[in-house]
Amino acid sequence: MDILLIILANFIVFALGASIGSFINVVVYRLPAGLSLLFPASRCPHCLTQLKPYDNVPVVGWLWLRGCCRYCQGKISLRYPVVEAVTGLVFLLIFWNFDVSVLTLGYWVFCSWLLALSLIDLDTMTLPNQLTKPGLVMGIAFQAVVGFLPDANWTRLASHLMTAILGAVLGLWLFDAIATVGSIIFGKTVMGGGDAKLAAMMGAWLGWKYLLLAAFVACLLGVSVGGSMIILSQRRWGYKMPFGPFLALGSVITLFGGETILSSYLRLFVNGT
Repeated sequence: MDILLIILANFIVFALGASIGSFINVVVYRLPAGLSLLFPASRCPHCLTQLKPYDNVPVVGWLWLRGCCRYCQGKISLRYPVVEAVTGLVFLLIFWNFDVSVLTLGYWVFCSWLLALSLIDLDTMTLPNQLTKPGLVMGIAFQAVVGFLPDANWTRLASHLMTAILGAVLGLWLFDAIATVGSIIFGKTVMGGGDAKLAAMMGAWLGWKYLLLAAFVACLLGVSVGGSMIILSQRRWGYKMPFGPFLALGSVITLFGGETILSSYLRLFVNGT
């Protein structure tokens, strides 16, 4: 019976995540275009026929229709089920790590926000204020809830709020400074303003310490991927590449492994000296 309950719980979590992933696909498509996120209902991007509920089942619907519209046979992008499946898996990973808790609910929201921002940045090279600003506010609210519960500890609440605010301010100032210095050195814009706002949002959710780690990981990933693309595809140095996805990935890596990474660093390079 316990095994069946565990399987059922994991299925529900994955299905919830996949459903959120389906909505993320809607946000990524409609928000940059200035369209309503709720109306009209989901339609085929080719023939604009409204989809039936059974066509819209996350992952399964795309597989059942073999990646084609039921009505016009137009191809439906593979990205739709991939985003749904990835979101479901991320929800599962968070659930496995943080169990049934406020942290799980909060990190579900945080990672969903990061995924939506990453995909929009990949598509449009922008990080819209409609997501970064509310994401920052929710990060501060999340820290307040975590600090206040479960025993109404006002001291811990103040500490968590200070951590969130310091993290947000540090993220904004740090990336604004990087953008300014980079523009002076290279004589052109090297980083969009949206990256600083995303960093501020990350700082609110993660706190200043883990923000720095996430930013460091993001820079490592960005340099590695960018350098590889230059070598393998013979792109010219200085071509534009969205940095938001790397910041998001750095945040997720820090979320799951930040404590281990920092403790390993302190043990090897600080305590070992």
